[in-house]
Order: sequence, then structure tokens, then C-alpha cells
Amino acid sequence: MTSQDNNTPDGEHEHIPFFQRMMDNPFLLLFIGVVMPTVFYILWGVMEIATIPIATY
Repeated sequence: MTSQDNNTPDGEHEHIPFFQRMMDNPFLLLFIGVVMPTVFYILWGVMEIATIPIATY
């Protein structure tokens, strides 16, 4: 194949969208998959503890 077969001229790179670059990175997806549930469960626990009524004697 020659460089004429490509859609872009030599030296010019196509802009890759942010979400495509994010989805192409398995380590970033792993990080997001671990961090997001952790943060949500921590926030859920804090909200549950904050809503416990104060005990009265």
C-alpha cells in the first residue's frame, strides 16, 4: 500500500475523540470500575450513618 491509499495526507493525524481514547484504555476502565463503586458505597454508608436517629434515654 502507498500513502495515497490513506484518507489523510502524510504528517496529518486524525483527531481521536476523548471517549474513544478513554474506551481504548483498559487500565483506565479498570480504575474507573474500581473507584466508582467504592466512592458510591462510601457515600451511601455516610448517608446511612447520618440518618440514624440519636438515642434518647
